[in-house]
Amino acid sequence: MPVLRPSRRLYRLGVPLLAATALYAGAAAPAAADDPGWTAEPAAGTAPRPGGVRPYYYMAGAAGTVLEDRLALANTTDRERTVTLRGADAYNTADGAFAVRPPEPAAAGPSAGAVEGAGAWISFGAGATVTIPPRTRAVVPFTVTVPPASPPGDHPAAVVASEGGHEVGVRVHLRVGGPTLAALTVEDVAVRGRGPAAVVAYTLVNRGNVALAPELAIHAEGLFGEVPGRGARALPVELLPGQRVELTEPWPGAPVADRVRVTLTVTAPGGARAVGAGARWLVPWDLAGWTGLGLLGLGGTAAAALLLVRGRRPGQDPPDDASRGRQPARTPAPEHELTGAPR
Repeated sequence: MPVLRPSRRLYRLGVPLLAATALYAGAAAPAAADDPGWTAEPAAGTAPRPGGVRPYYYMAGAAGTVLEDRLALANTTDRERTVTLRGADAYNTADGAFAVRPPEPAAAGPSAGAVEGAGAWISFGAGATVTIPPRTRAVVPFTVTVPPASPPGDHPAAVVASEGGHEVGVRVHLRVGGPTLAALTVEDVAVRGRGPAAVVAYTLVNRGNVALAPELAIHAEGLFGEVPGRGARALPVELLPGQRVELTEPWPGAPVADRVRVTLTVTAPGGARAVGAGARWLVPWDLAGWTGLGLLGLGGTAAAALLLVRGRRPGQDPPDDASRGRQPARTPAPEHELTGAPR
C-alpha cells in the first residue's frame, strides 16, 4: 500500500538507489531469445500480501499529495544491465487493449494544447537510469506528485523500464480523492453477418471519471417475435475514463433470414448503465439471387407468350388493305358478250 506523505519525498534526488542489492543464489538458466534478461515489478510492501507479489501499483490521495512507492529490478544474467525508467500515460487502444504512450522527444517537449496525464507526475529523480550488476536485484524508489488542481477520479498510468529496445510496463492505478462518477454510453450498434457467423458491433464510451469493468447483455427481436440473444457476461476490457473502444460480440443465435432489432444493455459497478439499439434485414443473398433470376426468367417467358397470343387471336380476319394504309387494287370491268344481229 503506498505511503501518503504530502510534505516530503522518500529520497533525495542525489541518491539514485536507496535499496541494497543482493546476489541471486544458484546458476540461472540461459535467457530465451525474447527474454531481456531482467525483470521489473512492484517491490514487496511492508504489509503481508497473498502470494507476496503485487501485480500492479494502487495509489490514492488528495490533489497536491506526494505519493511514494518502489520498483524492483532483477538482473538474471551474467553481465551488467543499464535500465532506463520513466512514467507514462495509459490509454485504451481502439479494440480495448491497455497501452502506454511513448515518451515525448526531449527536444520537442510537450505538444501544444496536450493535456498532461498522470505519467508526467511520476519521477525517479536521479535514479531514472539504473545500472544493475550481474545476478543482482535493485529496488528503486519513485514519487507521484499529484498537482493541486487535479480533478478527482482515476488517472491511469504506468511505470516503464526499458533497455536495448525492450520495455516492461507496470500499471499504476491512481485515484485522486473527490466525487466519482461511473457513466458510459453505447453507440453505433450494428449487426454484421447472419446465422452462426453473425456478430454485433458497437462502441463503448466511458463518460465518467473512473475505470469501468463492463458487462454486456443482448436482446433481439424479429418480425415474428423474440429471437435468441446473449445473456449478460463480463467483457474482457477495462474501460478507462474518457476512452472510446470499438468492440464486437459473437451472436451465434442470429437468424439467417429476418428483420432483427438488437438492444444492447451494458452495466458496470458503481451504477453505470447504458442501452443502445440497431436494426437490420438479414437476407440470404445467395438464395435471394437465385430466386430473383428465376422470377426474372419466368416474367420474360410470360411476356413473350402474351405477345404471341396477342399476335394470333383466333377468328380474326387478316387485316384488309385499307387497314394497312394501301389503296385497293382496281378490278377490271367484265367484258360483256354481244349477241344478236346488227341493226
